[in-house]
Amino acid sequence: MEEQSHLLSHETERFSQDKELEVGVRAVQMACALCQRVQEGLISKTGNNGFQSKDDNSPVTIADWSVQATVSWVLSKACGSRNVSIVAEEDVQTLSKTGAAGLLEAVVKTVNESLADAPRFGLKAPEIPLGSSEVLEAISRCNSNGGPTGRFWALDPVDGTLGFVRGDQYAIALALIEDGEVVLGVLGCPNYPMRKEWLGYHHRYHRIVSKLTPPTSESWDKGCVIYARRGSGKAWMQPLLHVNKKFMWPNSARPVQVSSIDNPSLATFCEPVEKANSSHSFTAGLAHSMGLRKQPLRVYSMVKYAAIARGDAEIFMKFARAGYKEKIWDHAAGVAIIQEAGGVVTDARGRPLDFSKGIYLEGLDRGIIASSGPTLHDKIIKAVDSSWDSSSL
Repeated sequence: MEEQSHLLSHETERFSQDKELEVGVRAVQMACALCQRVQEGLISKTGNNGFQSKDDNSPVTIADWSVQATVSWVLSKACGSRNVSIVAEEDVQTLSKTGAAGLLEAVVKTVNESLADAPRFGLKAPEIPLGSSEVLEAISRCNSNGGPTGRFWALDPVDGTLGFVRGDQYAIALALIEDGEVVLGVLGCPNYPMRKEWLGYHHRYHRIVSKLTPPTSESWDKGCVIYARRGSGKAWMQPLLHVNKKFMWPNSARPVQVSSIDNPSLATFCEPVEKANSSHSFTAGLAHSMGLRKQPLRVYSMVKYAAIARGDAEIFMKFARAGYKEKIWDHAAGVAIIQEAGGVVTDARGRPLDFSKGIYLEGLDRGIIASSGPTLHDKIIKAVDSSWDSSSL
């Protein structure tokens, strides 16, 4: 009887996670559509009027706040009576400042445009448009500090904001964490082409081709959403929804898996674009010592995790400079997806990333390594061990 009760509990938990995954994918699909509209507006402007700077000097656009408000509102409504706890990157301080009325107005307008489109994604729209106070409340509701117990969502509304404002790669990342373990992850990659061969093209060429390609075709520039649930043994990808199309769950999804390449000379490795985010010189030395011959694929945002899950690359290495602390929302969704797609993600000592310590990945040993499998992974860790003392990191 006790065993039967345990099985029933497990089935109920799985059903709940399946439903939450569906809601998460729908919300991220909608957030991708929001970002595409905002990015197109940014690209068409001159100057930097489309974004503000946060205290750490990284650009933040109205898309960051709008996505956070939209996803927060959707999760709170879709999950019903269950108390929704969210850890997310943005707060309302900038939007609440004197003189920010125009920016707040733009965010409210963007949020309401997105939520009005919710039925197309199989989600409920508000009965009347949200006011400024309701939008600010939705953003500020994302005030969880995470931790080792309970359930909470981790959201990065626009990961890779610099890529976003440049019209390049960025991602919307959403994960559900339960008792310190990531149980599902969703990555929206609006500029990540469905066809690998177009990935290396510059984003300006991307925009030219997108104007020449009929929007109804399976064109290269259509973005994608990749997602996974822990323990399912599969990761899935679906194209972004085109304008005027209705989202069907999960008809458009297909499974993805990591590459089978385990020979370093044939492997492709990803790293952050910005040198400030990771030591290019150290990863170049590692690549040489391992026999990696291909040029690194430098991509903004968690699109790097998507590239490995899809088999477009085999290795992602990030070694931040001393003092930098990795945040959970920058990795949670990607880790879940790569693991279910058959890959491995650890710190540089080979230990799993710890999502139970709050908003930071505390106890991280040197850096983060993601790969398509254990053979490559072990080689990377050995290479790090042998060259770390000369890294000056």
